[in-house]
Amino acid sequence: MQLQTLKPFGPTILKTKIPEKLLHDINNYVEELISNKKKIDDLDFGNNLAGDVTQEFLLDSNFIKEVGWLDFLGKCVYEWIKKDLNKEIKKFKVLSSWVVRQYQNEYNPVHWHNGHISGAGFLKVPKNLGDFSQKDKKSGRAYKGGNLNFIHGSKMFLSESVISVKPEVGDFYFFPNYLMHTVYPFKETHEERRSISFNAEIDQNIYDVYT
Repeated sequence: MQLQTLKPFGPTILKTKIPEKLLHDINNYVEELISNKKKIDDLDFGNNLAGDVTQEFLLDSNFIKEVGWLDFLGKCVYEWIKKDLNKEIKKFKVLSSWVVRQYQNEYNPVHWHNGHISGAGFLKVPKNLGDFSQKDKKSGRAYKGGNLNFIHGSKMFLSESVISVKPEVGDFYFFPNYLMHTVYPFKETHEERRSISFNAEIDQNIYDVYT
């Protein structure tokens, strides 16, 4: 696996790629779920999440084990903590993993997650995530619709408070649960923006820096 550590401000963010086969298998599973109304209703997770989007549903715990999603997440988090803190986690417990199906004019407000470690990545991305209404908006003064925006602290001299990530299919970002993030609405496309996320717990003595 190719792991890239990003630290544009306080918390470290880990960027990697979802393996092609795993990406394919998860998307196929999602397509099957969408066509099964009873099962998709049973797995509905929208009332537990912040987004104003078309659909949010849990991934079945057995599926994430069988397909290799749990193993992928665990290995990445293990390597991330070892690289960043020089510590080896002995516990990795996924609390939940879910898929978000977002379309034109929908959004995810600023929010954070529970657990210790979270992550978000992209299963499908529209060819055009939409332009600004005012065509002369400059990069850095506004945020592209559909981008994943991480927020920490406040804007100061030599210190940014927001990093804006353009979605690319297969890209996956790991971050501490408290790191705020948001997705602004996109427009001028009717294609789906499909993302996948998770929350997990690790060793309490590693997460709690005050002990």
